[in-house]
Amino acid sequence: MADEVREDLKYTETHEWLKLKNDIVQVGITDHTQDALTDIVFVELPELGKNVKKGDELCVVESVKSVSEIYAPISGKVSKVNTKLEDTPEIVNESPYDEGWLVELEIENNSEIDSLLDAESYKKTLQ
Repeated sequence: MADEVREDLKYTETHEWLKLKNDIVQVGITDHTQDALTDIVFVELPELGKNVKKGDELCVVESVKSVSEIYAPISGKVSKVNTKLEDTPEIVNESPYDEGWLVELEIENNSEIDSLLDAESYKKTLQ
């Protein structure tokens, strides 16, 4: 099955996605990444209120195969974390773009969003 890439999201070359929701962005890992990681067994989420810069480590996803750092696609402040993942991290595998989101960030600099990949550009990184 081909990796799902949604048209309404922005992407990074390190396989994070973000969805713009007014002054915040929701962040997760792409279908490609969850598939490569295989079964996700633990998600270490950041603290609420943590300030991150674009490219900083945002959280850690642990699978049966490896441990992967997830990077902030833009600078901002962590305003919400997906607490469902504490008990059921496998949601990231089952629904990476919907139920399996990781965090929400308050946007610090809107122009950083412009530097992210659109769906077509991201698909090219997967080839």
